[in-house]
Amino acid sequence: MTAYSLVELAVDRLRRDILSGRNDPGERLVEEQLTKRLGISRAPLREAMRLLAEQGLVEHIPRRGARVATLSDDDVRELYEVRDVLERHAVTTTGEHRDLLRLRSALDTIRAATDAGDRPALADAHRRFHVEVVALSGNRQLTALYETILVRIQLYMAVNMRREAETARASDGVHRHERLFAAVERGDTAEILTALSAHGARTYLS
Repeated sequence: MTAYSLVELAVDRLRRDILSGRNDPGERLVEEQLTKRLGISRAPLREAMRLLAEQGLVEHIPRRGARVATLSDDDVRELYEVRDVLERHAVTTTGEHRDLLRLRSALDTIRAATDAGDRPALADAHRRFHVEVVALSGNRQLTALYETILVRIQLYMAVNMRREAETARASDGVHRHERLFAAVERGDTAEILTALSAHGARTYLS
């Protein structure tokens, strides 16, 4: 395995752990533990951590090492405001001719991951579903920007998704996404925006 693929492996594994709530915001990421768990040396691990820092998922603290990134209450509020603006713009500029194949695939993955109890796969599927909703606008730059915002928000959503999994029925999350998909399928802009607003994103902050 090449050094580059080792970096990719580490980025993928650590990103999935962080975004699925396995690692909490502010939790230290200890090099020695991670090299053993991932089966790689320090060099590719450090490059992976650098890339994750660029994505806003890891922070490097002078003389203390790395940790899962943290966000202030203001950071989270502002990120949600940006998310709302991007979603609203995407939904209101989506044309009539929409290919829902990728969105339907994401919904199928949500169902499968829920049935399997696979939290990392479910977190990925949730994010992919919302990105695909925005991608229907046909604006690639908007979609890319939206995904970077969503990844940072998911740092905090992940913790509460884990709590929700302990207290709510697994099917609840599936039904929320099914309702949103149905609104998109009907092409009713007002209904889509209402579904997004009621989708439960902000409940992850409570």
